[in-house]
Amino acid sequence: MTASMSQCLMQMVQTDYQIADYQSSITPRWCTGCGDNAILTAMQRLCRDEQLPPEKTVCVSGIGCASRLPHYMNAYGFHGIHGRALPIAEGIKIRRPDLNVFVTTGDGDCCSIGAAHWLHAVRYNMNMTLMLHDNNVYGLTKKQASPTSPKGLKSNTTPFGATLNPLNPLSVTLGISNVSFVAQVPDWIPELLYDVLSKAYHHKGFSFIRILQRCPNFMNHHFDAAVQDPLRVRMLTHSDGLRLKPELSRIYKNQETHNPLDLNRAQALAMLEEEIPVGVLYSNPDVPCYDELRKGKRPSTPQLVETVLNEEFDKVGIWPEGQHASANGE
Repeated sequence: MTASMSQCLMQMVQTDYQIADYQSSITPRWCTGCGDNAILTAMQRLCRDEQLPPEKTVCVSGIGCASRLPHYMNAYGFHGIHGRALPIAEGIKIRRPDLNVFVTTGDGDCCSIGAAHWLHAVRYNMNMTLMLHDNNVYGLTKKQASPTSPKGLKSNTTPFGATLNPLNPLSVTLGISNVSFVAQVPDWIPELLYDVLSKAYHHKGFSFIRILQRCPNFMNHHFDAAVQDPLRVRMLTHSDGLRLKPELSRIYKNQETHNPLDLNRAQALAMLEEEIPVGVLYSNPDVPCYDELRKGKRPSTPQLVETVLNEEFDKVGIWPEGQHASANGE
């Protein structure tokens, strides 16, 4: 067979996936104006542009508004329990490395009850993408302070105002051993949201994206200053990171050329208070991946799984007299 004939056959087999192929039959129940809608759209665009087969794509979540995303994707999904999205995703990835695994989680789900899993997922550096929808509040349970809530926030659990300064997901992640990819992007700049998600998907290792996500009901004016004043956003550009299109560059003039391999500068940028750093803060593809270090010699195919399970079941099975022996040809 010639090379051209082989290429033609591959094109015939390949399906031309469209956005609709990744949309489930369930209408999203997020509030009008919720940033989660923009994140879902970016996710579906990525799947289309990368031509990811829905049967080879898995979205894993915990509990919260953000964690409803798997319901709205026409792909495999696992809606886990509160804070446990990452160990579920790790289990999927280590047994099925051929799957594209995405984790969607909120600031309470990830940074509070799921904090231990978050830290170790960064250290394991398994090849998957995590999207942290950070609206600085518990939204699904109707306005309780989360670990990222600003000091002074009055909520159902802090009626006199939150006492402590908020936890910084960027600086925490950048301080964990084996960190390999950290980025930040707001939901209100959809082109950049898509670009950062694409960078994360193509990164080899655990990609952590903090998405500043607006909540129109419980934090409805929280990000107004950054939305209305582009100078409050510091764009991090680099040939190996974010590249601004001319139309965005004219709006967001507060720019810094930042090398994503510079961990010290990334940590300093993460601590900015008066400006929001947007882009890839850190990216190091040479960090070892736990799933590759633990990869078995035999691929985990469905046939292999069936064989191993049957061997284990045979050890404890109770068979009618003579049936098991005849089945084994004895």
